Amino acid sequence: MSVTTLIILICIGLFAGIVGGMLGIGGGLIIIPCLVYFLNLSQFEAQGTSIATLLLPIGILAAYNYHKADVINWKYALIIALTFIVGGYVGSKLTIGFISESTLKKVFGVLMLIGAIKMIFFSK
Repeated sequence: MSVTTLIILICIGLFAGIVGGMLGIGGGLIIIPCLVYFLNLSQFEAQGTSIATLLLPIGILAAYNYHKADVINWKYALIIALTFIVGGYVGSKLTIGFISESTLKKVFGVLMLIGAIKMIFFSK
């Protein structure tokens, strides 16, 4: 691994962590596009790498801070986490087996665009 690649990876991790901690978004919204455009990973590689990245550290310290502020609904979080495991497994199987990379990039981009438009123009 080159020093440049290492620096890019460090920047991606810090940026995704900061934005994720501030806004509560999944790091994948930051990590995946950065891996594709800055390190030329395929969409599949970027998504797989993002999922692997987020296995353990996804918000441990951020969740701790929110817990200290008593702003976590643990019942909801547990239900979502358990079903997220099942959904992640099913989604990855469907994606790897049945969707082309070009289609996957388009779907990812459209979802990001819809979310951005909704938040910019329709937030209260």
